[in-house]
Amino acid sequence: MPGTARLSWVDIALIVLFLIGIYTNYTIPISKNVPIPSIPAGVAGLILLWRRRDQISRAGLMAFILVIALYTVSILCAPDLNFLPRRTNGLIQLVYSMTIGYALFLTVTLGSRNQIAGLFLGCALTLAIGCLLETYGGLRPISDSVRSVLYSRGFYDGDLRDLTYYDRVRPKFFASEPSSVTFCYSLFTFLWLVASSSRWKLILYGLLFALGIAAMPGPTLLLMLILAAPYLVFLASRSGGKVNFARLIPNAAACLLCAGAVLLVAQTVFVERNRDAQSGNDPSAFYRVRGPALAGIDIMSSMPFGAGLTGEPFIQDRVTNLYLRSPAYSSAWPVVHPASELLINYFWLHWIYLGLVPGLILIAAISYWLTTLGVPSPAFCWVVWAILGQASGAYVGPTCWGVLFLAAAVAVLNQRTTSKTWLLKAVD
Repeated sequence: MPGTARLSWVDIALIVLFLIGIYTNYTIPISKNVPIPSIPAGVAGLILLWRRRDQISRAGLMAFILVIALYTVSILCAPDLNFLPRRTNGLIQLVYSMTIGYALFLTVTLGSRNQIAGLFLGCALTLAIGCLLETYGGLRPISDSVRSVLYSRGFYDGDLRDLTYYDRVRPKFFASEPSSVTFCYSLFTFLWLVASSSRWKLILYGLLFALGIAAMPGPTLLLMLILAAPYLVFLASRSGGKVNFARLIPNAAACLLCAGAVLLVAQTVFVERNRDAQSGNDPSAFYRVRGPALAGIDIMSSMPFGAGLTGEPFIQDRVTNLYLRSPAYSSAWPVVHPASELLINYFWLHWIYLGLVPGLILIAAISYWLTTLGVPSPAFCWVVWAILGQASGAYVGPTCWGVLFLAAAVAVLNQRTTSKTWLLKAVD
């Protein structure tokens, strides 16, 4: 029965390896222009794909082929075919990322709710304990030594800024930068929330948020509060597979409380950071959120087929000039390089790469794919994907699509009953 199935220790180990790939984003170039991003996730994903080969349905496979065909058409329609080789490299990375994300989805949905909830809770607590040990237990030298080997581009250089904003150096716990830690902690904790069947989970979620603030302070943790909204609206408000308006109304009111909590924490815990972000003195907030939004709106309004996959070099001068003209941009900030560092928000990269209409068509096609896989609410998956996109880039990388497929997987677990309906639909 789907509700009582449990994954083997091999599958659990491979899922953890996949999550380590997302966490470290450790990348190996197989040629000068073709890197393999998040290589641990790739290794784990390909093994999972082989192990789940019998669970791949015909409808799911055909929908996947349709999605890839549409992306292929998009790179052929994008302007200036001189950039086609780069866009083809981007397409290869996208297919790789979607394929391993698909394998991850097939594996996670075979587990039980309690097993998967325990897995993600364990991952989140590992990060929290590791950060506390790095800050207070003398783990930092070991972490920095490992990081010096893993990340050839060097250490995170914002320790002085951390002292200004947080009165201490934020822990990195073997990751490339503190934002990677807070991003994954937010993701893993949220996945636990959705998968868990505990009646006290919302209270525990709040306590885990407070633990995150204590162990790894950073504004990315505010996404935990925002993520509660799609869970309350799209999943917690369902009953018998349909939206129950008797549940939806109080859950919508709870979303307003979450919004108020975000404002309260931003203005009391992250006082300096919030003030600088609001006044335009925070380059990180600009390059992650404001700048990509400006570029996305500009590209959608002027380029019907977008810039093409991984098309940053094609629009580099345009985006740079757009940033320099923005009132939110400071001339004191150095212009970042390479071009890919100008746009580190995969939500806006979707629209920048594809344009408005093709972007909507791809969202519809991927939503159809999710539906063939038995996902109860593609809208939930997209909202979660968009929220976390404000703290992550690399549209063609495994993190982007890992987030979408993990959201889809826990949505399936959350809505699963003891009937065989889901299983029959998934293997049809």
